[in-house]
Amino acid sequence: MFDGLRKLWRAKKSAPAEDDRVQGHSSPRRARNLFEAAAVYVAACAEDDRDEMDEAAGWVSPEALSFGVSELACRAVIALARERDEPPRDVARSLLGLPAA
Repeated sequence: MFDGLRKLWRAKKSAPAEDDRVQGHSSPRRARNLFEAAAVYVAACAEDDRDEMDEAAGWVSPEALSFGVSELACRAVIALARERDEPPRDVARSLLGLPAA
């Protein structure tokens, strides 16, 4: 699942949309939203890429990043629980290496 997010981010990063560019310039100049920041931050954490983590953390406030990471975690646990046909609580505990409740 995170590989898909990572690939999507890299594809988007390498080819910014036309409306993301400043008129007459090639550099992107758009605000990142908290979910984009969270996706990049978490993927960078998984890859141990400190530079990318720092960049994503600078896109939004620390509070917004925290909310985005929490939302991403919830969605990831729900997706894995559906995939595994297990309760979200069991999946979350498993991901953290905790014994079954």
